[in-house]
Amino acid sequence: MTTPPALLIAGHGTRHEGATDALEALVHTLAERHPEVPVAGGFFGAGGSPRPVSAAVGELVGRGATRIVAVPLLPTPTGPLRESLPDALAAATAAHPGVGYDCAAEPGPHPKLLGVLERRLDEALGGSARRPQDRARTTVLLVGRGAADPYANAEVVRAARLLWEGRGFAGVETAFLTLTAPDVPAGLDRCCVLAAAPPGATGPMRIVVLPYFFFAGDLLERLRMQTEGWAAANPWAEVIDAEVIGPAPELAEVVMERYRATVADEARGGGRTAAGDARPPFGAVPPAVAGAGGQA
Repeated sequence: MTTPPALLIAGHGTRHEGATDALEALVHTLAERHPEVPVAGGFFGAGGSPRPVSAAVGELVGRGATRIVAVPLLPTPTGPLRESLPDALAAATAAHPGVGYDCAAEPGPHPKLLGVLERRLDEALGGSARRPQDRARTTVLLVGRGAADPYANAEVVRAARLLWEGRGFAGVETAFLTLTAPDVPAGLDRCCVLAAAPPGATGPMRIVVLPYFFFAGDLLERLRMQTEGWAAANPWAEVIDAEVIGPAPELAEVVMERYRATVADEARGGGRTAAGDARPPFGAVPPAVAGAGGQA
C-alpha cells in the first residue's frame, strides 16, 4: 500500500502555551482517529514559538514522510503576512531534500464550525439558551483578527450572517482586533444601538462577545481587556464572554476534510497554491447555513 502524505496542522501567530496545548490535543485526536496518516502540528508567523512548523516538519520526516499536506488553522484568509504558510514550509523543507509539501484551504466558516460557535454561545448563556425568548434578547458580537485584505474581513462578516441565519438571535454583529474597523468598543456600541427587544423577549438586552479564533492566546487576552474596559464604562449593559472554538471534535473533522480534498486534488494532477482562489465546496450543507470554504 502507498503511504499517504503526512498531515501538518499549522497554527498561526502565537507563542501562548494554551494554544500549544490545544494544538497538541487536536493532533492527538486526529492521530487516534486516523492512525494511517502521520500527523504533527506547529505554529508559523510567530518567532520563538515553543512548537514551530520547522519542528513539526522534522518530526514528520523522521517518521518517514516524503510528502506533507499542511492545513492552516485560520478561520479566514489573512491577507498579506510577514511569514505565510508556504514561506514557512519552504524554509522548513529546505533542510530535507526530496520532501514536498502542499497547502490546503483554511477551514473557513464551515457548517460544522458554525455548530461549534453556536455551542460556545449556548455555554456562555447557560442552560436556557435554546429558549426562543432567551435568544431573542441576545445580540452576538463576532470578533475576528482583522486583516489589511478586505476579502479576508468580508469572510468574518459572512460567518456572522451564517451564524445568525435561523438561530433566533436578535443579531450577529462583527468587530476586529487589528488593522480594520469596527474595533471592539465600536462593535459593542453598534450592538447596543441595534438591539431593540423583539416581540416575546423579556428581560434586559444582552451582548455575547464571541471570539472567532481557534485557540486562546494573545488575541483573546487583548479581546478580554477591551471587553472589560467597555463593560466598566457601560455598567447598564450585560456583556458575556464566550470561549474560543478550541480543539473540538468538529474541528478535527474539518481538518481531515481539507486534508483529503487536497490529497485528492494532488492525485488528479492539481494542487493548491498560495495565490488564487481554491475554495472547495463543503458538500451537503443545510440550506440555513449554505456556504463555501476559504481561500488557500
